[in-house]
Amino acid sequence: MSATPVSSSVADFSAAQAVAAGTDFAELKVSAEGLFWNEFRPADGACRIWHWRDQQARCLTPDGFSVRSRVYEYGGGSFCLGGDGLLFVNEKDQQVYTQSLAGTAPRALTAEADCRYGDVQWHDGKVLAVEERHAEGVEHRLVALDETTRDVLAEGADFYAAPTVSADGQRLAWVEWDRPAQPWTLTRLMCRERDANGDWGAAHCIAAADESLQQPRFDTEGRLYCLSDRNGFWQPWGEINGHWQALPAEPADHAAAPWQLGTSTWLPISQQRYLATWFEGGIGQLGVHNEHGRMERFASAYTRFRNLAMDAEHLYAVAASPISPPAVIAISRANHEVSVLAGGAEVLPAHQISLPQSIHYASGDAFAHGFFYPATGSKGPSPVLIFIHGGPTSACYPVLDPRIQYWTQRGFAVADLNYRGSTGFGRAYRQALHLRWGESDVQDACAAVEHLAGLGLVDPDKAFIRGGSAGGYTTLCALAFHDVFRAGASLYGVSDPVALGRATHKFEGDYLDWLIGDPQQDAERYRQRTPLLHAAQIKVPVIFFQGELDAVVVPEQTRSMLKALQANGIEAEGHFYAGERHGFRKAENLAHALEQEWKFYCRVLES
Repeated sequence: MSATPVSSSVADFSAAQAVAAGTDFAELKVSAEGLFWNEFRPADGACRIWHWRDQQARCLTPDGFSVRSRVYEYGGGSFCLGGDGLLFVNEKDQQVYTQSLAGTAPRALTAEADCRYGDVQWHDGKVLAVEERHAEGVEHRLVALDETTRDVLAEGADFYAAPTVSADGQRLAWVEWDRPAQPWTLTRLMCRERDANGDWGAAHCIAAADESLQQPRFDTEGRLYCLSDRNGFWQPWGEINGHWQALPAEPADHAAAPWQLGTSTWLPISQQRYLATWFEGGIGQLGVHNEHGRMERFASAYTRFRNLAMDAEHLYAVAASPISPPAVIAISRANHEVSVLAGGAEVLPAHQISLPQSIHYASGDAFAHGFFYPATGSKGPSPVLIFIHGGPTSACYPVLDPRIQYWTQRGFAVADLNYRGSTGFGRAYRQALHLRWGESDVQDACAAVEHLAGLGLVDPDKAFIRGGSAGGYTTLCALAFHDVFRAGASLYGVSDPVALGRATHKFEGDYLDWLIGDPQQDAERYRQRTPLLHAAQIKVPVIFFQGELDAVVVPEQTRSMLKALQANGIEAEGHFYAGERHGFRKAENLAHALEQEWKFYCRVLES
């Protein structure tokens, strides 16, 4: 006999509690003044800068401000240290503000209403930034700004990222790429040097093979390094003895796909010695590699590390584990002792947490990866909810996700999948979705149910699927083209790829060509993989969630799919949220969506 979902009177872990536990951290910065980070709290959806010094944390961002960039829609690199304190991008107007550490009111440094800024850095009295100008079209440049001047450092390419200057101020490096490439497929590492007059010389290319490059860094001697996947994984390369070559590294990805600016998953210390995090079977590791390829590992209790920073005494990271949510941690370089500076509070007692089990399973003629979370207290095959992450060039991680615990507390097992196309398993696995979106990912989702049912862990007649953004597309394709799932949920998901290509923003303007093909030349392939055109083939209930301000998947897509299903007599409902963009941020909306999804599945099981 299969297990049944728990009623709301039995499950005490509410949707509101699951959402409240969603505090997250980003962009650690360290200086002589202490440690700084950007903190997101679902209660009001705002991002604020916090300052840690003398064993105390204080918030520097006053009410009315939220520190978040929207360059490339996904933002990142929203603040830096410099001048009298810090400089940040204000979410509402996307302008750069300056603020002293004394707590004075922020003051606008820019006043360009048609511009957004991101990946901000401080150098020589100016802010270096990626500038996104919205005029007749959308243009991107690297610029240096102060209150009176704006110098263009690089222009002509379609996209820019990661401007960084050597410690002596003599070299400027960045990453750039042109359409139709994506930052995880084909980029260039560029550099400029100052001449005898102190002016920047002409830009020249350091690396541009068939590779994706990210996170350029200089060491203290002015040598340039960068992560490259030229050898199959994102690994450190650098200027070693006058040659551009790979550093000794683990055969693993040392970064995820650069959807956001300002990421930091590795830092050079000296020639061929560096701090890094990397993935082993999807599980994060942290260590310092020396010049002989040997490594000193740290903080083994954690399974994901982000936003690395360091000083003479400590390593810093945003870290999470299967039993603890994201936290800002400090690790002693002398004795490896770990201190939690912020976050990491108990979400559930450890004995009530469903722990991830790594799965590696056959899917057609290939294999896929994921993490399985058993239903809490289950004594038989459970209903199962397949989680499909967005991107699709993204990933899931074996860390405490309050949303997953919400489901396992209610009698659902969860399979969180790193289907083909996910990052963390090398370039070949990431590239496996080329022209196969809507096929390989869907096959992996269906195969996961078969695999888990074969092990006696789940009831295949009570399988559900859910996904956001690109994950919503996979969900709708699975429901339209396969008879595996009892119902599904699409959160701001793609239902019409052609319409998405016409309406989406510049950063993803060519992504569909890579995932499916040219809309004109491959029109039949698009027709075959467009859920909206095959709505009549969906015979099971579907629930939709959509932000009204979404610029990536516009609301009309969701409305069209919803109406098509309802016209066919399929049980379908939609929830639309004013003020939300691509990915919900307000606590009340996040909790409402989670609870409505659960109630929807319960009704399906009762029918």
